[in-house]
Amino acid sequence: MTAPTKTQTVSSEIELLSFRLGKEEYSVDIMSVREIRGWTRATPLPHAPDFVRGVINLRGTVLPVVDLSVRLGMQPVAGDARNVIIVVQTGAQTAGLLVDAVSDILALPASELQPPPDLAADTAQRYISALTIVEGRMIRVLDLMAVLPDDDAEAA
Repeated sequence: MTAPTKTQTVSSEIELLSFRLGKEEYSVDIMSVREIRGWTRATPLPHAPDFVRGVINLRGTVLPVVDLSVRLGMQPVAGDARNVIIVVQTGAQTAGLLVDAVSDILALPASELQPPPDLAADTAQRYISALTIVEGRMIRVLDLMAVLPDDDAEAA
């Protein structure tokens, strides 16, 4: 009987990479994170959405960099040596998320994730898939499919 319990525990636990944007904490599923890079200046692209900082060369691949603060309706990230780019992949799409700093790796039961409240007026709400409280801190879990630029609708 011990083996099924371990399987259930493993399958019901989620690991998140948490990071800061200003004074707020967000996270993404660690399974979608490919790497964490130091700040690299992005090359701007004409007619790109305002939240796309530009592109960088990632080992021969052109990678779009999303200023996550702008995407969520906040002030832009400064873009200096203290900032990091989290390279994420969802499906066939890979992009860099420009954030202030990476905070922690969190392992918690999936049951601790709560759906966000339905607030129609909150434009950033559509980018949040869940909320959780860790050590008294409210952490938002991002929906990467909603956050990343849509290749068809928002092409540069």
